[in-house]
Amino acid sequence: MDAEFDYDLTPDQWETLKALRLPTHQRRVISRSILAQLAALDLVTLQGESPVITPRGRKVLIRGSSKLLDLAA
Repeated sequence: MDAEFDYDLTPDQWETLKALRLPTHQRRVISRSILAQLAALDLVTLQGESPVITPRGRKVLIRGSSKLLDLAA
């Protein structure tokens, strides 16, 4: 995997990143502390009060999806 997108995210961080793909009204409650962690990695940004996945966050999610299969097992 390309080192630029190789992040060792916790299961909660992965779940939050995945949740941000959903429309706002379909999302579960998202932890502000996890959002802050993802924002520090430039994977999420806050637009007003709404968290938005960044282009880098999308790439990490797509490239890291094989790791997510391990979490489901």
